[in-house]
Amino acid sequence: MFTRFLHYVFNGLGHTLGLLSTVDPALRAPLAVSLGAIPGALSRYYLTLALARWLGVAFPYGTFVINITGSMIMGFFITLTLERSLTSPELRWLVATGFLGSYTTFSSYELDTFNLLQAGNRGLALAYWLGSASVGFIALELGSALARRLP
Repeated sequence: MFTRFLHYVFNGLGHTLGLLSTVDPALRAPLAVSLGAIPGALSRYYLTLALARWLGVAFPYGTFVINITGSMIMGFFITLTLERSLTSPELRWLVATGFLGSYTTFSSYELDTFNLLQAGNRGLALAYWLGSASVGFIALELGSALARRLP
């Protein structure tokens, strides 16, 4: 039942996005990504506000929940659409890159790690997974230190 519902939703959205077939092919991907980015960013914003009001701000609940749910949705969506061929490329761009990319970049980070593992690159996957978190934090600290040095 749920699979049938998802098939209906994805095909319906895919059909709607089929209107992109009348658009210049060079603009289809950027347009689909843009259409997904707006609701993704707004979802992130409002969910963060709601969780802060509900649970407080002592812990970044919003970011935590967004990163976890975004990763779960990314895994679900990519597996469902690629393994069952339920959708068009435009819908994948809209949901995976646009919506989830603006909802959380963490889901893309997890997908990249997953893809490296699937390709048999365990060492590279581990280096990417750990390196992104640790080097990213160091880069954040460096950026902060540079900003403090500005006159």
